[in-house]
Amino acid sequence: MAALILIPAAGASARMRGGDKLMEPVAGEPLLRRQARMALAAGPVEVTLPASHPARAGALAGLGLGVTVLPDAAEGMAASIRHGARRAMARAASGLLILPADMPELDSDHLRLILAAHAATPDRPLRGAAEDGTPGHPVLFPRRLFPNLLELSGDSGGRTVLARHPATAIPLPGRAALTDLDTPEDWAAWRARI
Repeated sequence: MAALILIPAAGASARMRGGDKLMEPVAGEPLLRRQARMALAAGPVEVTLPASHPARAGALAGLGLGVTVLPDAAEGMAASIRHGARRAMARAASGLLILPADMPELDSDHLRLILAAHAATPDRPLRGAAEDGTPGHPVLFPRRLFPNLLELSGDSGGRTVLARHPATAIPLPGRAALTDLDTPEDWAAWRARI
């Protein structure tokens, strides 16, 4: 099977000061739903959610993807990545593409570009980058690194795995690989640009 796309959406959105960044509207729909629809156009998708934000599950209704509410979501990003690695292993996926839920400039063509590079070099970690080569997201971990992902803990994501297994950069247009929106100010600045 091809790579599984994981959307880790189990964070608390704490920097939004009471709001939920993943429920912010983008082109008329919640960002999380937009990200999931876009990812589904590129491959199979699994989404992790926290119990503390039930509206997120509602935003994904009817899309036909895997959704899991994580009991250990408060631990941080590692809980989502471990879950994604287990799901990818169960599906005999060739890789796990981690797509942050808060990056609205990424689109299905960007994901297809990374997935095509993975098909050509299935044992290499890959990482979306800005046009100038600045590393960003999404990140694709090949199957051989799933055991490393299962050992992660805390909120540092896959950085420790990438430190030992450097990723090949896949340049994406503009700043799509870098634009993530965590605060009300981020959202306001982004909306002023688009």
